[in-house]
Amino acid sequence: MKRLFDFVSSFLGLLLLSPILIVLGVLIWLPDRGPVFYRQIRVGRNCKPFGMLKFRSMVRNADQIGGYQTHAGDPRITKIGRILRKTSLDELPQLINVLLGDMSLVGPRPDVPAQESLYSAQDWQKRHSVRPGITGLAQVTGRSSVDFETRLGYDLEYVETQSLMLDLKLLVKTVGVATKSF
Repeated sequence: MKRLFDFVSSFLGLLLLSPILIVLGVLIWLPDRGPVFYRQIRVGRNCKPFGMLKFRSMVRNADQIGGYQTHAGDPRITKIGRILRKTSLDELPQLINVLLGDMSLVGPRPDVPAQESLYSAQDWQKRHSVRPGITGLAQVTGRSSVDFETRLGYDLEYVETQSLMLDLKLLVKTVGVATKSF
């Protein structure tokens, strides 16, 4: 049932948002004629790697210019990239990942493979027993301000209590959290 909900919702989301996605794509492409999307290897359900899509918010070859993480005022972030990041619009291409079955609308955010060292083997396996999501319990509860242990607690709580009704509640809360950014 969850997969059907994800498939139908992501298809309709892509269809309805297509004019916005096209405009954002043009705004990203125009300044440097670079790629519109950024693809990064993330860990999916059952620890299977996949390429997570985002709108590119940094200059071309940003990973070769600076470090792995960004910082306040990072010159690698483009003007449109700042807006995309602040509003989380850079996450919209992940609807394609949901449509393809790599991700769900709701679930723990997908980790990069290097983050495995932060977890116990048991927590890593449990957290990745479900499809990663565009939003999740940790994102609507603390956004990006929670520490690792708190986020892990929310992620494992979601794995244990997941249901379609919980997903619907978290999606509604996500809209509220995201609209505060505007």
